[in-house]
Amino acid sequence: MSTSALPERRLDVRHAVSVCVGMVIGAGIFKTSPMVAGALASDTQLYLAWALGGLLSLIGALCFAEMAAAFPDAGGDYHFLRRAYGQRLGFLFAWSRFAVIHTGSMALLAFVFGDYLAQAIDLSPWLGPYANAVLAAGLIALLTALNLAGVRVGLGTQLGLMSVVLGGLALLGVAGLSLGAPPQTPLSTPGATPEWGTAMIFVFLAYGGWSDAATLSAEMRDAKHGIVKALLIGLALVMSLYLLANWAYLQGLGLAGLAASAAPASDLMRTAFGRGGELLIVGIVTLTALSVMNAILIAGPRTTYAAARDLARELHLGKWNAKRGTPTAAVLATSGVALALVAFGAATRDGFATMVDYLSPVYWFFLCLSGGAVIVLRRREPDAPRPFKVPLYPLLPLLFVACCAYLLYASLVYVKTGALAGVAVLGVGALLLWPMTRPER
Repeated sequence: MSTSALPERRLDVRHAVSVCVGMVIGAGIFKTSPMVAGALASDTQLYLAWALGGLLSLIGALCFAEMAAAFPDAGGDYHFLRRAYGQRLGFLFAWSRFAVIHTGSMALLAFVFGDYLAQAIDLSPWLGPYANAVLAAGLIALLTALNLAGVRVGLGTQLGLMSVVLGGLALLGVAGLSLGAPPQTPLSTPGATPEWGTAMIFVFLAYGGWSDAATLSAEMRDAKHGIVKALLIGLALVMSLYLLANWAYLQGLGLAGLAASAAPASDLMRTAFGRGGELLIVGIVTLTALSVMNAILIAGPRTTYAAARDLARELHLGKWNAKRGTPTAAVLATSGVALALVAFGAATRDGFATMVDYLSPVYWFFLCLSGGAVIVLRRREPDAPRPFKVPLYPLLPLLFVACCAYLLYASLVYVKTGALAGVAVLGVGALLLWPMTRPER
C-alpha cells in the first residue's frame, strides 16, 4: 500500500527556507573564509568575492525556482534533468547524489562535527586515534533515527537547529562590534596578487547546497509560489549572514590574521570573550554541521526515492512510507553509504579534505546541466504553465551555466587526483544504469 503513496502537500515556506538555509550554512563559512582571504589582497576584495558568490547563487535559485514551480516533484533537480535530457542522464544524476554528492557531503560534515567536538573535549582515551570518525558515524546514526521518526519531527528538528546556527553567526557579529577596529599588525601576508579562481572555488563551496530545497516542491502547500519564495528568501538570508561573518572576522583578526587562522570563529570568539566564548562557538559549529546533515537527510533520500520509483516500481527504494511521511528505505540507504564514506575518510587520515576532493567535480558537472535545463525545457515544453519565470531570459541562465562550467574546470584543477574517486563512482553508476534504461524518443 505504501508503494503507491505519494508525498502530501503539507509543508509551508518556513520549512523550505529552513532546509535551504540549513543546506548552505555549514562548514563553509567556518572553514573556507581563511582560504578565500589568503587568495585575495584586500578587505574590499573579500567582501566582493562573498557578495558575488551570493549573487550568482541567487541567479541559480531563480533558475531552479522556475523549474520547481512549473514541474513540482519530490525528485527536485533529478526530475528537471530527466525531463530535459532523458531518463539515462536523470538516473545518473540520482546515482551521483546517492553515491557521491549527498553522501559525500554528509561524511564531510560529520568529520567537521567530529573535529570540532574533539577539539573541545579530548575523547581519545576512550575512542582512540579514530575518535573523530567514531563521533562522525555516531552523528549519522542519530540523525537517521530522528528522520525515520517522520517528516514532521525531521523538519521540526531542522527549524530548531537553524535558529541555533543563525544565533551563532549573529554572535560573531557581536564579537566584531565589541572589538572595534581590526588589528594593525598582520599575522601573515595574504597573496599580493589576487587569485580569484582559487577564492571563488571556496566561496561557491560555502554557498553550495541551496538547490536541494527544490526537492520539497511536491510537498509545498502553496504549489505555485511556495518554493520560489523559499529559495529567494533563503539565499538572501545566507548572503547577508556570510557578509556579516566575514566583516566580524576582519574586525577581530584583520585580513592577514584571517588568512592565517585555522579556525577563525574560535579565534575571534577567544579574542573577544576568552575561553568561554571559544567553547561556545565550537559548540555552535558542531550544531551547524548537524543542521546541514539533517537537511541532507530530509532532501537527499527524496531524490533516491523518485529515481527508484521511476526506474522500477518494485524496487524497495522507490517506496514512500505514508505513515511516517518519509521514503524510509532511501533514508536508510543514504545513511549506509555515508557511513561507508566516513570509514574511507578515516582510512585516508584526512577525512574532510578527502570528501571535498571526492564530491566537487561531480557536483558542478550536474549543476551546470541543471542550469541548462531551464533553456531546454522552455523550448521542449513551451506551453507548460510557469507561475514564475527567470527574469532577463536567457541571459541569466546562460550566465549561471558559464559560472558552473568554470567551477567544474577549477575543481578538476584544484582537486587533481582526488577527483578520480568521485568520477570513478559516477562511471560505475553509468555502467550499472545503462542496461536498465533506454533512451527516450
